[in-house]
Amino acid sequence: MQPWFIATETFTSRVGEAWIKYVSWSGLGQLVEVVSLDSILCPTVLPDIKNTYWPYIVNEDCMLHFFTDLDFLLKEIEEIRERNLLCVYRNPPRSPLPFRGAVDFEFLGYDLVDKEGGVSVLTNCGGFPEVFGNSELSSKGLLSSHARALQVQSELPRKHPGEPHAYCHVWAIFRAVAP
Repeated sequence: MQPWFIATETFTSRVGEAWIKYVSWSGLGQLVEVVSLDSILCPTVLPDIKNTYWPYIVNEDCMLHFFTDLDFLLKEIEEIRERNLLCVYRNPPRSPLPFRGAVDFEFLGYDLVDKEGGVSVLTNCGGFPEVFGNSELSSKGLLSSHARALQVQSELPRKHPGEPHAYCHVWAIFRAVAP
């Protein structure tokens, strides 16, 4: 499995009114933070693709903010203090082990993000109660089990075939312990 790396904005109660409105809308009262690849809730801290990035990023549609070289990304974000540095695995066939390198990462859980728009099915679609319950999500808005993430991924398009967000990738998410 190939790890990819991304630095995202944090989304916690520190953002104030936006957090209060989000928790009220989502019904996810257990959250202390959203750690997600959702491009609306937790956008990348490097929104512009510089020419120097091309040798170090994933060259796929909608994946241009993911880096394949952690050392390069670390240099690009060294001045940005308020961020999440994530190591992620897209559609892992099994639970991945933490990446070993210049930074230690801890496993946080699994996100399900639609294939087209970068929206988290778990935290930014209003919920799919017949597929998963809000109470299944961790305090970070993630599923803890690989098997459950695959089950949700499989059930969503069967139960919601006309819903574009139902077609999603499973992402294993690890966060840097001391970025």
